[in-house]
Amino acid sequence: MSALPLPTRRQEEWRYSDLAAVAAIWPLPEAERIVVPAGQRAARALLQDAAADATVVRDYAVEVGDGATLAVHLLNMGGLLGRITFRVTLGRGAHFALSGAMIGGTLADGRGQTLEIVTRVVHAEPEATSAQVVRSILGGKATGTYLGTIEVARHAQKTDASQSVKAMLLDRTATANAKPELLIYADDVKCAHGAAVGELDREALFYLASRGMDPATAKKLLLRAFVADVFEGLDDAAERERFEAAALAKLEALA
Repeated sequence: MSALPLPTRRQEEWRYSDLAAVAAIWPLPEAERIVVPAGQRAARALLQDAAADATVVRDYAVEVGDGATLAVHLLNMGGLLGRITFRVTLGRGAHFALSGAMIGGTLADGRGQTLEIVTRVVHAEPEATSAQVVRSILGGKATGTYLGTIEVARHAQKTDASQSVKAMLLDRTATANAKPELLIYADDVKCAHGAAVGELDREALFYLASRGMDPATAKKLLLRAFVADVFEGLDDAAERERFEAAALAKLEALA
């Protein structure tokens, strides 16, 4: 069997990636399967905090059965390249929730991190729901990318799906890419998406300074609040503390 060709920038899902880093670990490992049987509930907490010179590509092939629920919490912030992909198929009345954060900057050797979350959620049956929330904080030469496709099959009526993507740029040299996409073939659906890229609110910083808070502490407080929603849904207190501590340490390094 011939080896699969390396991806190119002509392929939409690889357009903003670090292809040199990908080539160094090609071919990629097979996707990890996550199957949630009908009527059951499952949760995954994924923390990607690899060493600075690492290339991390993790693919997840997800099947959520009829009436089942899967909640995924993701913090993607390690390595030269950190790329996480989800290909999700939803059964009738199933629910998929993704709460993701990316925090990246410039490595010690001067190279910028490339962090990516790529999703494709297929509403294959009626009455399924999905909600994706992604928050990115990018400094230095970092590049953060969210590419998310929601596909609704022709007979998948009563679908309810949403995507909310926001990125905070700490430096003008940082880059955020966002492409939420809807492919809808049914006519009785409720689908929404939104994306925004911005900087720290100067008025909020001024307000905190006027209350005696030093600029560095004020900045960290606002950044922490920006990604807080991603971790609040973690039911396991120990996991929530682990995520928050990792995120805070990364933000300290960026500040």
